[in-house]
This record gives sequence, structure tokens and C-alpha cells, in this order.
Amino acid sequence: MSEFVVAVDGPAGSGKSSVSKAAAVEKDFGYLDTGAGYRAFTWHAISNPGFDLTQLIETFEYEISLDPKNQRLTLSGEDITEVIRTPMVAERVSEFARNLRVRKLQLEDARARISKCSKRGIVVEGRDITTVVKPDAQVRVLLTASESVRLKRRGLEETESAENLKERDQSDSKVAEFLEPAAGVSLLDTTDLDFQQSVAALVALIDAEINV
Repeated sequence: MSEFVVAVDGPAGSGKSSVSKAAAVEKDFGYLDTGAGYRAFTWHAISNPGFDLTQLIETFEYEISLDPKNQRLTLSGEDITEVIRTPMVAERVSEFARNLRVRKLQLEDARARISKCSKRGIVVEGRDITTVVKPDAQVRVLLTASESVRLKRRGLEETESAENLKERDQSDSKVAEFLEPAAGVSLLDTTDLDFQQSVAALVALIDAEINV
């Protein structure tokens, strides 16, 4: 079990996935992208249009590696690492991410994977991480950026439309607060930072706590 947990929250397009992954590599920590779980569940639903929510939950056989250098995802043994990043999945993920039963499933899944990580530390990123999944994490960070910057980043990735990102923000804000840091959570605004500067800022927050 990892003794040191870094919890990173943030809205879509803020850079939390790429920055968290790079920080995990630099610190030789494990890495868990909890958003991938929601995308995997969305793909599961798309692949089984005749299933109701109960059936989808009962048949959700999902695995994700905790290696930041080689993140692989499988669903019922099938590699879905690439397909969950397609616009088809992005357009529907909010439909499931706001469902309380799915959120409960992902919450329990994330906590179980954190407890199984064999590295000395793990960086966990997604929604609700600092306030619900791991409110007792040694480092808690809200990594954000202005809407215009987040839209630009998503456009460069070509994984999500501007309209869909705005809809996700509006939808997610109804079930989770992710634009203002909770008490004890550090704010890391990457609006005016490039990628390497953003990684360095997150690593500095981790090092500050390790060296206490």
C-alpha cells in the first residue's frame, strides 16, 4: 500500500492528467487516472446498448495499470486504452459521471486501487479526489486553468469539442465542486504556465510535504 498519496482535482482540459502523470514519473510514484474509469464505463454502456444501469454495473470488468510510463486499460480483457479517448466517449461521459450509482462504483474502485499500489507513493487525479476519494491525502491540489486555455488544450488534443467541454463543466458542477479549492487544498493555476512549469509546480508541492 502506498504510504504517500497525492490527490489532484481539476476540470477537463486543465492539464491534470498529463501533469500528474509526469510528476508521478519524476517521483517514481504510481499513477491513477480515475477519469479513465468513467470513460471505461461509458464505453461499456456504448458497447452494450441493451443493458440497464444495474446490468452495466454488474458486468463492469475493468482493469487499469498504475504505471505512469505504461498506462493500459482493459474491459473484460479487451484493450480499451485508445478507444476511451475518442470524441464518441467524451460526448457521453457526463451522462454517467453525474449518476450517483456510477460515482459510488468509481469511488470504491479508486480507493481499492490506491490501497493496492506497491510504489512508495501514488498520484491520483480526477474529480472528487481531494474531497471525497482521498480527503486524507498528504498532498491535495486543485489544478485548474482559465476556460479559454482549457478549450485550447482540448482542441489541440482533438479529443473533445468546445461545446462538450462546457457542457461537462456545467453538468459536473451540479454534483462536485471543482473550480474552488476546499479547505486545506492547494490551488495550482496553470493558465500562465507551460507544461514543464506545471509539472515542476506540482513536484514542488509534493517535495514540500515530503521534506516536512
